[in-house]
Amino acid sequence: MLKKERLIAIQKAVDEKGIVNVNELIEALDVSDMTIRRDLDELAKAGKIHRIHGGAQRVENIEDVELTRNEKTIVNSELKEQVAKKAADLIVPGDTLYLGPGTTIEPLIKYVEHPEQIRVVTNSLPVFEAWKQTDAEIVLIGGNFRKKSGAFIGGLAEQMLRELKFTKAFVSANGINDECVMTANAEEGQTQAVALNNAQKKIMLLDETKFNRNDFYRYYSLYNVDCIITSDGLDDNTLKHYSSYVEIKK
Repeated sequence: MLKKERLIAIQKAVDEKGIVNVNELIEALDVSDMTIRRDLDELAKAGKIHRIHGGAQRVENIEDVELTRNEKTIVNSELKEQVAKKAADLIVPGDTLYLGPGTTIEPLIKYVEHPEQIRVVTNSLPVFEAWKQTDAEIVLIGGNFRKKSGAFIGGLAEQMLRELKFTKAFVSANGINDECVMTANAEEGQTQAVALNNAQKKIMLLDETKFNRNDFYRYYSLYNVDCIITSDGLDDNTLKHYSSYVEIKK
């Protein structure tokens, strides 16, 4: 495992569990005690974890530990592929789609049949780069560029999106907790909310690790979403809880 992948795996373990010890990480990552301790020290210096005796503790200010888009492509990639493949089944010829930013949305292109028969609107540069290789009609929404996620956001992006209507909007999130849909950046969330409000069908793509997670900004309510598409491993208790807010497709 490369160092970059190891740091992401450690960060994910700390964020999910709250506290992890060195021995757990040694066993999970199959590396030496010294390597783990160096990695923990590096993450602590970057402000992404709190170093404690024998391990590490989660930083509660979640927005401080947002991963970049490139880092997110490595995390849970198999789960994201599962979700994208299921989502593609909902796309039909004649659709006008809004595709939001996110590494769960990006793989969707691999599974869409007859892209030449649909229109795609996105404010995500990585999504645009993937779709421009196809014969789909593509509209890229401009605005202030957020390098961390590859998204165009802000007033200009929102103004353009308000003038458009979509048959379906596919969006993701950094987490959901009860009915709250969360992201790390307020402007990015507000831009996605505008697109969702202009869609006939509002569809969220969330792998199983995004449930019961908070982030900085609540940008939407599950009560206003038509369905969530998730990965195969979502446990029954979580499925039951969130099914009280929205339809969930595994």
